[in-house]
Amino acid sequence: MTITKDLQAVSKELSKLVKQTEKLAAALEKAEKPKAKSVKTQTKATAVAKKAPAKAAKKTDTDRVLAIINRSKKGLDTAALMKKTGFNQKKVRNILNRTYKQGKITRVEKGIYVGVK
Repeated sequence: MTITKDLQAVSKELSKLVKQTEKLAAALEKAEKPKAKSVKTQTKATAVAKKAPAKAAKKTDTDRVLAIINRSKKGLDTAALMKKTGFNQKKVRNILNRTYKQGKITRVEKGIYVGVK
């Protein structure tokens, strides 16, 4: 009878081990799932290739106004800039004020702006 009792004890221990193994396997699967989603398979070459088109960005409105001012030898006023760019007066004045504060243009006379060289 001792053999049957020993076999039953071993059977219980094996059942406990099976349950523990299943719990560990389930925990491992849960831990692996989020990692699989967050893994990025992007190489440096593709990352650089995606950033390259940013260099060919469109000129901003400020860049357009500065280009027009820099082409002028005597300078331009807001009316001339409005005519050449098609922008309204408020937009032109805002651009002129901002670029003046940045030191990109200077005032030759009242209302006449020239590019800094």
